[in-house]
Parts: sequence; structure tokens; C-alpha cells
Amino acid sequence: MARHAREQEPYKARVPWPVTKRLVLCRLPVIAAINGGATARGGADLALTCNGRLAPTKAKMGETYVKLGLNPSNGGTYFLPRLVSSGLSADLALTGDLVDAARALSIGLVNSIAKPDALIAEALALAAQIAERPRLAIEATKQRLPQSWQMDLAGSMNTSCWAVAAPAYINDLREGLAAALEKRQPVYNKGDKE
Repeated sequence: MARHAREQEPYKARVPWPVTKRLVLCRLPVIAAINGGATARGGADLALTCNGRLAPTKAKMGETYVKLGLNPSNGGTYFLPRLVSSGLSADLALTGDLVDAARALSIGLVNSIAKPDALIAEALALAAQIAERPRLAIEATKQRLPQSWQMDLAGSMNTSCWAVAAPAYINDLREGLAAALEKRQPVYNKGDKE
């Protein structure tokens, strides 16, 4: 009976869909440090799901699913064309070819390249830089970036304006303006540290 019930489950419940969904719905940015290769067997789609992707100089990435007789099933067909052009995403997904770190950077698959021994340190530095920014603004920005694909310009601007007008933003806005006028670095997220 248990086997039959498992066969009736939606396919997405048995593949990394829950992980992909958690990464997308996570309120804070997710950074991938791609240490080695990211392929159909090693997390290409998982890396594409993340908000930041860093790779070492020797990394290789690719949507290699077709070489296994599969199509990208963990979000690759959704995220890939949003990171690179539709023509380039078709080329990468249909050939299953790997690209090296330099090419991945030039086409937008990764945000930066690091020396292999500095990869984790650079990923942590990026995370620390983001953590210094106002948490509410970071959360809202992360949420609104993918929403913009389904909106026209007016809808996107209207949504952003409502978010900025929210009372929760006032303290961060005051701190940002005061810091700019006083020519100092702002100190955000004070309430988070207490």
C-alpha cells in the first residue's frame, strides 16, 4: 500500500522541488559557492535558484540533463532563461555542454570567480556585505525581483512604492538619510542585534 501511495505522489514531491521551493521562498538571499562542478548530477539547477553564485576558477557548469536522457526538472528551464538569453539557454540546455568559470561569468551564470582557496571566504564576505544592509529592504528586494517578470513597469513601481511607504521601513530610511548627511556608514538592523 505504501508503495502505491508513493507512486501516486506528484513527481515534484520526490525530486529536489522542496529544496528549490525553500530557496526561492527564503526571505533572505541565498548564495551558492560552486566548489567544483555543477551539472545535472551535481546541482546546476540548485545553483541557478540562488541569488548569488560564486565559482572557483576551475569550476565547470552545465545543464547536462539531455546527456542523461532527461530534461532539466529542478527549475533549470525556469531560471536559466532568466539569467542568460533565451537563445543561449536553449543552446546550453539542448546540447548539455559544460562551460568553464570564465564563460559562466561572461554569460551571467555566476556573479564572480574566486581562487579555489578563497571561494568560501568570498562567499561569506558577500553574505556579510548583504547582512549589513537593511534587512527589510533586502527581503523586499529579493521578493520583488522575480515578481517583476510577471508585471509591467507601472505594476512593479507601484508594488515597490507601497513597500517603501510601509512604517517598518521608516527607521532604516531615517538611518540611511542621516548617515548620508553625516558622511558616515549607516548602521542598520539595530533591532535584530538586541
